[in-house]
Amino acid sequence: MPEWLTVSIFWLTLLFMLVGLIGLLVPFFPGVELIWIASLVYGLVSGFNTLGAWMFGLSTVLMLVAMVIDNIIIAARSHQEGAAWTSILVGMVAGLVGTVLIPPVGGLVFAPLAVYLLEYARLRDWEQAWAALRGWAIGWLTALVVRLFLAAAMIGLWFVWAWNS
Repeated sequence: MPEWLTVSIFWLTLLFMLVGLIGLLVPFFPGVELIWIASLVYGLVSGFNTLGAWMFGLSTVLMLVAMVIDNIIIAARSHQEGAAWTSILVGMVAGLVGTVLIPPVGGLVFAPLAVYLLEYARLRDWEQAWAALRGWAIGWLTALVVRLFLAAAMIGLWFVWAWNS
């Protein structure tokens, strides 16, 4: 493969990965998945040597963890602050719908608003509803930090692979 093409593939892959990393700031944006897809395409185009296969395998594990862990963290923190499981589930669905209807900020508004309103309707107590909302927000921020860390680790694995190919 010509050097200019190898360099172009490297920079294009890195660009997509950085878009994925920054995209993690938007709820329901598949940033970790975009990073993984960029890594997969890089491997398909450049080839999977032994190191590449291992780095891609580890990256796949990190992606799967990141896909699940954010929902677990948000739900656990919300429930810890008193939110009912039904409010949490409806909040997650509302976040997805909000992101589709008003990208990219709809999910940021719809999810916590749904949890807050449902908890108020359930408990008739603004303070307890506020605690549930605070739990949702703390869970979301914690999950964001975890996903950013996992995404950066995925990019680091790809960089080790690309640098040593």
